[in-house]
Amino acid sequence: MDPEIVALASSAGTTIVTLMATDAWERVRNAITSFWRREHAERAEAVAAELDATREDLLASSQTGDQDVEAELQAEWQGRIRRLLATRPGVAEELRSLLDELAPDAGAAPQMTQHATASGHARIYQAGRDQRISER
Repeated sequence: MDPEIVALASSAGTTIVTLMATDAWERVRNAITSFWRREHAERAEAVAAELDATREDLLASSQTGDQDVEAELQAEWQGRIRRLLATRPGVAEELRSLLDELAPDAGAAPQMTQHATASGHARIYQAGRDQRISER
C-alpha cells in the first residue's frame, strides 16, 4: 500500500481518538460523519455510532487507568481510514485539509520555556496554563 496513505491514515486515527476526550469532540464527530457521508453515505450513521462507542470506551478507560485502550482505539480508526483511502484514494487531500482543521496543534500557543530559582524558604509556582494551588 502507498506509504503516504498509511501515514495519513495513521495521523487521522490518532487525531480523531485524541480529540475525542477534548472540547473539540462534537466538531470532530460532525466533521468525520460528514466526511464519511460524502464518501460512503450508506455507512455514515454506523460510523457516527462507532465514533460515539469509541469515545465511551476512551472515557471509561481514562477512569480505570487502562492506558492501552487509547492506542487500540487509534489503531482501529487508523484501519478504518486506511480502508476508506484504499477504495477512494482521491479523498486523501480532503482528509488532509480536515485534519489540519481538527489537529490538536492547530492554533496552539507557541512553546514556552520557564526558568526559576528559589532560595531559602521561597516557593515557586509556574504553569503554562491553568494552575490550582491549595495550601493548608
